Amino acid sequence: MNTASEIKNKLKDGSFDSLLLDIYPDNAALSYQKDRYTHAIDEFLKAFDRNEDTQISVFSAPGRTEIGGNHTDHQNGKVLAAAITDDAIAVVTPEQDSQEVRVLSQGYSMITINTTDIGKIQSEEGTTNALVKGVLYRLKMLGYTIGGFNAYITSDVLQGSGLSSSAAFENLIGTIISGLYNDMNISPQEIAATGQFSENKYFGKPCGLMDQMASSMGSMCFIDFKDPENVITRSIDCDLSKYGYSLCITDTKGSHADLTPDYAAVPAEMKDVAAVFDAALLCDVDEDVILSNINKVRESAGDRALLRALHYYEENKRVDLEVEALSKGDMDGFLSAFRQSAKSSFQYLQNIYTPKDPSHQNTSVALMLSDMIIGKDGAARIHGGGFAGTIQAILKNEKVDEYKKKMDEVFGEGSCKIYSIRKYGGMRVI
Repeated sequence: MNTASEIKNKLKDGSFDSLLLDIYPDNAALSYQKDRYTHAIDEFLKAFDRNEDTQISVFSAPGRTEIGGNHTDHQNGKVLAAAITDDAIAVVTPEQDSQEVRVLSQGYSMITINTTDIGKIQSEEGTTNALVKGVLYRLKMLGYTIGGFNAYITSDVLQGSGLSSSAAFENLIGTIISGLYNDMNISPQEIAATGQFSENKYFGKPCGLMDQMASSMGSMCFIDFKDPENVITRSIDCDLSKYGYSLCITDTKGSHADLTPDYAAVPAEMKDVAAVFDAALLCDVDEDVILSNINKVRESAGDRALLRALHYYEENKRVDLEVEALSKGDMDGFLSAFRQSAKSSFQYLQNIYTPKDPSHQNTSVALMLSDMIIGKDGAARIHGGGFAGTIQAILKNEKVDEYKKKMDEVFGEGSCKIYSIRKYGGMRVI
């Protein structure tokens, strides 16, 4: 470990510039990251009443974006996701003589947890305490060493943006335990599964594994959930900037109020189709069986359910096409599959706007404007659950300024953000 003073001096004199640029590949953001790290160290020292000679570590875990596989994970399908350069960082010191974990996240109150008392408490569901306890509990049950620590956390991963701030937080806690007490030997897959366990069992949210896995592994990540107990993952080395493209995500500021039934209907209707053939999920039914019994499905589950089911099967194929194209450096092939995914989500999955309020279609407007501006120089699609919220675009660099200007003009200043794909998942930075 380095002292707080040593790290701050190295940040100031440029000793860490190459390291930071490796993690955040944007020269224009280097000064920001140096200031951000320095400020986080100062806040840590103030919060925990430590001096400049305190030995500290800095850990990081990124947000994530879904590239391909819209609404496939809940049917144990395939997903292509990616870590992004927005991340949560933690300034940390171990407390080896104490069993207390103290975590202060910027803008929130300090939480304190004793590692000898990490059983679930029902009344804590939905709290940060629950997330931290869940991570500690599962890692201990897996046989890893846990211990006390102090951490000050600050995050660039906006809540409610579809970039998975909760997954970044969970992975950050798991990575801290891996670094402080287990020589960084807890695998990214185990840390991701630990985050999912914490969110499912302690926090009370029945999420899948995509968010945590993409954040924990880094880079682009292919995930096949066919066997939930043995999830297949594969990292794909892809630097969009090498091909002259950028990744943009626009928050269209659509209201998420009363959308829970819309979100819930997607997996429910897919399961209704599977149930026609006495199966629990679509992954347990061959697409050919559906196609051979279309009228039976329409009668039993309805037309929208049929369309959503067929989207699932075709979207899985598109994920395979995207992975194959990116592995070969074939951007045209990748974008072709990406465009088909966008079309399918709009026409067949039907998760672009809620039918309860057709007069408000923020994401539809954003997608149309994207098509008009980008043309053949990229593509745009819905991002995440849909119905409101964000869209994602991959476009040539020379179109970015025009695109961002129009998105910000329509949806508000700062609505459109430009991202890079980060090659690292959860990591010890310093």
